[in-house]
Amino acid sequence: MNETRYSVEKYKNRIMTFLNQGRKKPIPKKDLAAKCKSNKGGENFYIALDELCSEGIIFERKKGFVSCEKYGYFTATITRLNKTFGFAEKTDDKSEVFIPGKFLMGAMPQDKVLISLIESRSGSPEGEVLSILEENLSQMTGTVVFRAGSYFIIPDTMAKSLIRVDNMDNVPFEEGDKVLAEIIQRGSRHSEHRARIIMAFGSAENAVSCANSILAVNGIVPEFPFKALKEARKIAEAGIQEYEYNNREDLRDECIFTIDSAEAKDLDDAVSISKHEDHYILGVHIADVSYYVKGNSALDKEALNRGTSIYYANKVVPMLPKELSNGICSLNPNEDRLTFSVFLKVDFEGNLKNYTFKKTVINSKIKGIYSEINTILSGETTPEILEKYAHVMDSIILMNELADLLIACKKRRGAPQIETVESKLIIDENDVCIGVTPRVRGKSEMIIEEFMLLANEAAANYARIKEVPFIYRVHEEPTLEKAEKLKEILLKIGVPFPNVDSFKPAHLAQILDNARESPMFPVINTIILRSMAKAKYAPEPIGHFGLALADYAHFTSPIRRYPDLSIHRILSDTIMGYDTKWLEKRYAAFTANSSEKSSRAELTAMNVERECEDCYKAEYMQKHIGEVYEGLISSVVEHGVYVMLENTVEGLVHINSFPPGNYYYDGFMSITEQLSNKKYTLGDKVRIKCVKATVSTGDIDFVFAEESELQSEE
Repeated sequence: MNETRYSVEKYKNRIMTFLNQGRKKPIPKKDLAAKCKSNKGGENFYIALDELCSEGIIFERKKGFVSCEKYGYFTATITRLNKTFGFAEKTDDKSEVFIPGKFLMGAMPQDKVLISLIESRSGSPEGEVLSILEENLSQMTGTVVFRAGSYFIIPDTMAKSLIRVDNMDNVPFEEGDKVLAEIIQRGSRHSEHRARIIMAFGSAENAVSCANSILAVNGIVPEFPFKALKEARKIAEAGIQEYEYNNREDLRDECIFTIDSAEAKDLDDAVSISKHEDHYILGVHIADVSYYVKGNSALDKEALNRGTSIYYANKVVPMLPKELSNGICSLNPNEDRLTFSVFLKVDFEGNLKNYTFKKTVINSKIKGIYSEINTILSGETTPEILEKYAHVMDSIILMNELADLLIACKKRRGAPQIETVESKLIIDENDVCIGVTPRVRGKSEMIIEEFMLLANEAAANYARIKEVPFIYRVHEEPTLEKAEKLKEILLKIGVPFPNVDSFKPAHLAQILDNARESPMFPVINTIILRSMAKAKYAPEPIGHFGLALADYAHFTSPIRRYPDLSIHRILSDTIMGYDTKWLEKRYAAFTANSSEKSSRAELTAMNVERECEDCYKAEYMQKHIGEVYEGLISSVVEHGVYVMLENTVEGLVHINSFPPGNYYYDGFMSITEQLSNKKYTLGDKVRIKCVKATVSTGDIDFVFAEESELQSEE
C-alpha cells in the first residue's frame, strides 16, 4: 500500500514546527528527517530543507538545523566593502550593520546574506556572515600586478588580498593597468575568488584612467543609446519654428540674460528683474526641456535611468545628449529659446508675495560670467567688462539689491548658514591635475542661488496648493539619536545647546552665528553638517529642514536633473487646466518612481564625483611628496586623523605613524596620548608632511611633521 506523499510546502511547515518548539537546540538532519516522516516523500523533504536554507529561514550549524528567527539571525544585503570591513543593510528595517573583514565569507556587494550579530566594539550593530543566500553578479576595479608567474588584481576597495586573474585572452592589458573585472569563481574568502578582466583603462597612475574605471564599475556609460541620439539629433536639426511661439508669451525683447561659470555649456536658467512702487518682479526663465523630451520616449527613458548629469574634473557625463544639453535647450546668448518662466513678486522685506508660471520664448542678451560680475559688484572691474555688461548693468544692480533682501529674509526665518568647502581642479591639456584650489563663491553666485531657491519654493507651493502629484525636494530634521549625539558633542566642547522638546533650524542657525568668529567655528560647522540628514526626492511635501522652508522642489535645472524635468511636465499640464483627477491618474505612480530612482541616482553621482576628485587630488599630490603643509584636522576616527590642507586636499595621518605612546580615541572628536595628555582634536591646526599619494584609490597619506622639518621649512 502506497503512503501519501507530502508536498514541499507541507514539509516546510513540519520542519518549522519542530525547529520552533522546545529548547533552543539544533536538530541534526537525520533526527529532523525522522520527525518529519521523510519516508513518505524523501525527495520533497530535502527540497524543502534546501529552500528554507536559501531563503534564510533556517540555518545548518555544526550540530544540526536551527530556526533563524529563534536564534536572532536575519537576512541582509551587502551594500559596500572596504579593504578590511563591509556594511550590510537589514532586509526588514533597512538599518546598517558593520561586518569585520574576517567575517564576510567572501561576500560581494549586493549579495543577499544571512547574518548573526556579534559583540560590538563601537556600540553600533556588528555582525558575521553565516551564509551567502544569493550571489550577485560581482564587479570590481583594481590594478594589475604580476607575481610569481601569474597576474593578480589589487582591488581598490573590496579586499586587501590579491585576486588571481583567469581567462586572460579576452581583453588586452598590461601590468600596472587600471581594470574593471568580474568575479567568475567564488571562494569562502575574498583571496580565494577568481576574476576575469572585462575592461582595461590604461595606467593606474593616471587619474583620467581611474575616473573612467569608477564610471564603469558604477554602470555609468558616457555614450548614449542609438535611439536616444537619433531623437536628439532630429530635434536639434528641426530647430525652432515660428508656430512654436504660439501660446507663449514673447519676451525676446526683454532684458533677460544668464549668469553662470565661464566653462558652463548647459545653461538651464536666465533671469530678469524690474522694480516697482512696493515690490520687485523677478523673472526666472528655465529651459523648457519637457517640450522636447516627451514621456516614455527613448530620450526620457535614458534620462530617467541616468537621473542627473555627473561633473568631475574638466568633464561631464550629461543626462541628455549634447544636441539638447549644449544646443537647442541651452539658453545660449542671442538665440531664441523656448522657456518655462516664473514671475515672482517680492516685497521690500524679501518676502515672496505672489507668483505666476507661464510658457515663454526668450532671447538671452548676454552670457554673464560669475567672476566678471563679481568684479563689477566689488568695484574692481575693467573697462572691457563694463563695456560687455553695459546693457544689463541696471539689472545687475537691482539683482544685487534683491538678493541682499532675500538673504536677510532667509536668516530671519532661521535657515542655518552651514559652510561647505568645494574644490576646483586645474587640469592641463594632457588631462593631468596640476592644481587644486578652493572653489571661491562670490556675490553673483549667491545672487543666482537665492533666485533659484525662490523659484523652487514657488513651484513646490503651487503644486501643494493645487494638490497635484509632484516631486518635492525634502530634508528631514535630524533624528532624535543624531540630535542627542550632536547635543552631547557640542556640550562636550562647551557650546550651549538649546533645551527644547522640538529641534528647529533656527536653533542650529543660532549656534553657528554665535560661533562664527570663534576659532572653534570650523569644528562646530563640521559637527552640525554631519548631524544633518541627506536631502532627497519624495512625492510628499514634508518640507526642507536645512532651508527652513515648508515648500521646496527642484524646478530650475531640467537639463541636468530628472526631477526638474519631471515636475515641468506636471506643471505644464496644470497651467493648461487639466483637472486634479486626470493629473493624479497620469502622474501618481510616475512621481513615486521618479522620486525613488532620482534619489538613488543622485547618491551614485555624488559618490562617483567624490571618488573621481580624490584620484585627481592624489595625482596632484604625487608631485608634492615630502613637502610640509599646515592643515586642519577635519575628522577624527579610531585609526587616526584626517587633515585638510588650505587647498582642500585631505589626507590621513594613521595612528601607527603618531609619535610613540598609548593613544585613546574618545569616540567623538579626539585622540589622546594617555601619559603626556597630548591631544589631537577635530579643528586643531597641525603641520604635516605628505608621504604617499595613490592615484588608483585616491588615498593620500600624511605624517605629522617633525620639529627639524618645521625649522627647515621656516
